[in-house]
Amino acid sequence: MFQPNMFESHHHLLDMSHKSPENELDFIRDDEFDTKSGTDIMENPSGDDQDPNQRPNKKKRYHRHTQLQIQEMESFFKECPHPDDKQRKELGKKLVLEPLQVKFWFQNKRTQMKAQHERHENSQLRNENEKLRAENIRYKEALGNATCPNCGGPAAIGEMSFDEQHLRIENARLREEIDRISGIAAKYVGKPMLTYPNLPSTGSTRSLDLGVSSFGPQTGLVGEMYSASDLLRSVSGPTDADKPIIIELAVAAMEELIRMAQTGEPLWILSPDNSTETLCVEEYMRTFPRGIGPQPLGLKSEASRESAVVIMNHINLVEILMDVNQWTSVFAGLVSRAVTLEVLSTGVAGNYNGALQVMTAEFQVPSPLVPTRENYFVRYCKHHADGTWAVVDVSLDNLRPTSTSRCRRRPSGCLIQELPNGYSKVTWIEHIEVDDRAVHNIYRPLVNSGLAFGAKRWVATLDRQCERLASAMANNIPTGDIGVITSPEGRRSMLKLAERMVMSFCAGVGASTAHTWTTLSGSGADDVRVMTRKSIDDPGRPPGIVLSAATSFWLPVPPKRVFDFLRDENSRSEWDILSNGGLVQEMAHIANGRDPGNCVSLLRVNSGNSSQSNMLILQESSTDSTGSYVIYAPVDIVAMNVVLSGGDPDYVALLPSGFAILPDGSTSGHCGGNNVAEVGNGGSLLTVAFQILVDSVPTAKLSLGSVATVNSLIKCTVERIKTAVVCDNA
Repeated sequence: MFQPNMFESHHHLLDMSHKSPENELDFIRDDEFDTKSGTDIMENPSGDDQDPNQRPNKKKRYHRHTQLQIQEMESFFKECPHPDDKQRKELGKKLVLEPLQVKFWFQNKRTQMKAQHERHENSQLRNENEKLRAENIRYKEALGNATCPNCGGPAAIGEMSFDEQHLRIENARLREEIDRISGIAAKYVGKPMLTYPNLPSTGSTRSLDLGVSSFGPQTGLVGEMYSASDLLRSVSGPTDADKPIIIELAVAAMEELIRMAQTGEPLWILSPDNSTETLCVEEYMRTFPRGIGPQPLGLKSEASRESAVVIMNHINLVEILMDVNQWTSVFAGLVSRAVTLEVLSTGVAGNYNGALQVMTAEFQVPSPLVPTRENYFVRYCKHHADGTWAVVDVSLDNLRPTSTSRCRRRPSGCLIQELPNGYSKVTWIEHIEVDDRAVHNIYRPLVNSGLAFGAKRWVATLDRQCERLASAMANNIPTGDIGVITSPEGRRSMLKLAERMVMSFCAGVGASTAHTWTTLSGSGADDVRVMTRKSIDDPGRPPGIVLSAATSFWLPVPPKRVFDFLRDENSRSEWDILSNGGLVQEMAHIANGRDPGNCVSLLRVNSGNSSQSNMLILQESSTDSTGSYVIYAPVDIVAMNVVLSGGDPDYVALLPSGFAILPDGSTSGHCGGNNVAEVGNGGSLLTVAFQILVDSVPTAKLSLGSVATVNSLIKCTVERIKTAVVCDNA
């Protein structure tokens, strides 16, 4: 329970400073809608012309506003209880009031609202106390009437300690419930809600490098990369009127998620090979007739469910899902950008039980050919009686009727069940309604299969990242690690640097609305797309103009074959033009998963070119059943020596390039009854992306020659890869 902010009352009752606090309270209660007329203040604002020895014999005058003025300010208060100077001036001009009078009225109104809330809350607490008192009396009477089972006499107080203990527990539970409800209610009374952009960072939050900061727009030749954070902040949070609706929607979504996770056929239909589960839409509508409304026209349904056991305890999993920075970091390949707009509840008892936050996020496939899916949604976390944690998302598009949504998120999320030895069982549900007509033809089978945005990809990514995090937290050097790494600190620094490299690559390779790609040449999927950014005063990137280029295409080769070819240092000279055919040697190797392909490597290129002699390359390769990555960046030898000795890797300049390798969807299960196109049997979808520093001066102009050079570089690399893997696979 909070108390009225009397400091605010003292601040605006300027001429009442000589009165006692009791008199001030009486003034507020008796004249809550009045404000000082301004006669005494405006005629003599500073008091300089007044004789200090002369006592004023003129009684203070107060001005009562007209009904129209009160109605107008009441209406404005509902929309904005804290108007700024400009708004007060405009409102005062409209109502023929001084801005100071408007300011006083709003201050008094906020004080009144707080006082009303306190009276209402006190009334509720009194009622609860009466109930508790009545229950206490009942238990005392039960104690007084109790008899000893041995002698038949009055029972001793100690013999009823179980009832007393029960009473104390029940009272404590009720008190905690009252405090929780009071805390939530307090958020809605004359007080701005807590928003994440103003939150201080905590020690448990992992660093987030979106790879799009510290640059200005590059106009002219090619597209631009904008600041994702600026774009996300332009999305407004919910209004006070929407918040009760959001809470009801979140509670209903949680109930639906639990039922969908625990129900089998006929709601979920298992594929013939038992590899995927698809939702029966008709059964879903019968089971959940209300939901968030009927499916909008033009949107198709995608729903999938997947379960797995991951090497992470349930508390850490919940923290990752409820912290937007950690969530974006762990699912960098799926979440291109995200922000928590408003926290409606932080949870109780020091954990995320009951936490509720309004978010916006953009989900991606690592290719410019697949449009991202943007969602405005509420995320709700709850600890259930059986010990299971659940985190659910549900769209709030109905609260923004003016916006046209291409993607709507029905109740989606996961159940987390605690297992022994720090493991957890995760059951994930993705239920989306989306307009995917803009997806390029070669990616349509993958999207239809559910491997692009479905539950299988979320779970596979989580499983792989849990293995990586477990490796990063290791306090020793496992036997699988080789090379120049000699200490656990150096190992952790190298993994942290690789993590930033991967996140930067993933943030810049997709079709995020933070990007403006420009097509250079090619036909269909072979188009090369480019964009620029300026890097200024960014310790994580070299200064200058950075040109990003990407292209996606299909290969008639299984993804594993492409992945093994690209990650192998022995075959690097077959596609890497920058290595100039030099010998590539692995100097350090960190295994961070069960699959041998999940590792971080430090490579030395012994090139005949003296300008590139002894060049070092940091590389991370990762793979799971839904996709693979090979991401690398040239690094400075001196900087890497600092990292290998355990130094801070955040100041090592990186420009990541690499590959995203996805199955083409032609042999996978498919959702929604959509069959696959004729693109080959078990082929791969490969995205190649380069970042090149074309000029070390950020203010320089981008030349056509630089664009042509990068275009030639990426096309030559693509042809080399096609020649090598297709011929070897024949």
